[in-house]
Amino acid sequence: MNILDRLWLIIFIILAIPLVYYRGLFKKVVLKTDSWTAFFKPSSVKDFKAFFGNMYPDNENYLKSRNLYRLYTTLFVILLAFFIFLNIHKNMNKIEIGSNVPGFTLPDQNGNLFDITTVLGKKNLVIYFYPKDDTPGCTKEACYFRDQFEVFKEEDAMIIGISGQSVESHKEFATKYKLNYTLLSDEGNEIRKLFGVPTNFLGLLPGRVTYIVDKKGKVIYTFNSQTQATKHVDEALRILKELK
Repeated sequence: MNILDRLWLIIFIILAIPLVYYRGLFKKVVLKTDSWTAFFKPSSVKDFKAFFGNMYPDNENYLKSRNLYRLYTTLFVILLAFFIFLNIHKNMNKIEIGSNVPGFTLPDQNGNLFDITTVLGKKNLVIYFYPKDDTPGCTKEACYFRDQFEVFKEEDAMIIGISGQSVESHKEFATKYKLNYTLLSDEGNEIRKLFGVPTNFLGLLPGRVTYIVDKKGKVIYTFNSQTQATKHVDEALRILKELK
């Protein structure tokens, strides 16, 4: 998760704390109870009337909790809408089917600089972005790509894995599982952002997306799934075999 994603998460948490607190106070007044369990009761018609109207004009606790609940709800909705707008705008320029793969250079697991332009247009490419080295889903995916390496080679395809960990982390990961293909270190997630790879859970979890690139340097297929890690390999092989 990059600095901007962390900042968004912190802002949402900071805003959610008073929102939750004043919702609880509001619900207690409306339901006429002193129990904080009122917070967990689902909203009703009465709640909406109390929120948008003026149900108890002489009750100071009601007026204060309602007004502050309105304020923080409004701020939260505006912030959420702005967050969604920024992500939609960001994704407008993302790499998708039909896009040309942009040039970029990153260090591989051995610390050598790898320039994507040296293989673009010469080989089919399977570029897969994954969240993190040596985690359960990423390990399954990486090892399955390893096990199918010769099959990809028969399709004249090069496998390239990209994530935000360091060269040292990639080296340990590749050595531990005997990975026989290129892993690139995208510290700062600049290439991930260049491709427009989405994140999940308000930026907490980097996305898992695979791009299939033909020998013209164009993306012909993408597969996006956080949970179906090994299916990235099956889908890549399926598409490459259809190229023949």
